[in-house]
Amino acid sequence: MLSNSGLKSLKKVFQGKVRDIYEVDPAHWLIVTSDRISAFDVILPDLIPKKGIALTAISNFWFDRFAAQVNNHLAGIPVEEVVTDEQELQFVERRSVIARKLRPLPFEAIVRGYVIGSGWKDYRKSGTISGVRLPNDLKLADKLETPVFTPSTKAAVGEHDVNISFEEVAGKVGSEIAESVRETSLKLYSSAAEYALQHGIIIADTKFEFGLDENQEIMLIDEALTPDSSRFWPKDSYIPGENPKSLDKQYVRDYLETLNWNKRAPGPRLPEEIIINTSNKYLEACRKLTGIQI
Repeated sequence: MLSNSGLKSLKKVFQGKVRDIYEVDPAHWLIVTSDRISAFDVILPDLIPKKGIALTAISNFWFDRFAAQVNNHLAGIPVEEVVTDEQELQFVERRSVIARKLRPLPFEAIVRGYVIGSGWKDYRKSGTISGVRLPNDLKLADKLETPVFTPSTKAAVGEHDVNISFEEVAGKVGSEIAESVRETSLKLYSSAAEYALQHGIIIADTKFEFGLDENQEIMLIDEALTPDSSRFWPKDSYIPGENPKSLDKQYVRDYLETLNWNKRAPGPRLPEEIIINTSNKYLEACRKLTGIQI
């Protein structure tokens, strides 16, 4: 398991909740996906075995599948060309990518195909999510007639994301970029959801992140349609009106909700059973979506 990549051959420039970022040269990063896990925007003290390898495999699968629809941050440079120390390469090879340096857009592009999570809480209060009016008679985990774009703020480590309206996004980045991100996000989600359903997984919602290159072209960055950034439900056990079983991080969130914890750092330890089951869920999602057995 990998907690901190700790490479000596490159300069670390950022450590996020899950990923460590190193500078390769003026145009590229090395992004290493650890086995850390966060919940409610707090990094938990325990690691999830093989999680970073699964996230990398799933993201790379979607980046490749969507390459004709949207460009992404992958530079196409093999990791072994950058990490030349054999011992370091052994630790990071299957959980790393070389990415182009891009300017991240200051919001998360969330698409919801089902009403669940913070969207369900907002809907019960106001009948809307991020300012989008929804039908009055929806039940927990109901499928929406049409997927909706419900962006959120991009919180710093330890802070909480907040749902915002499309108009607020347009105010941050301009209407042209905002509309392009919305259109692209909805297309990618719909395509991925159709594919996943054929492989036994419902993608209830997902979070995309985008950046701009030097020509102001929108690029898909960070990760794509993983168990960290999406809600994956087994198709064969889904029942509208009930809290679905999951193949994602929601399993950990559900356990944490049973504890007396204020959702602030430091996070609580996870029982061994929760750790093992979470790892198995990530590996099952990877196998079903990509065909890769880790």
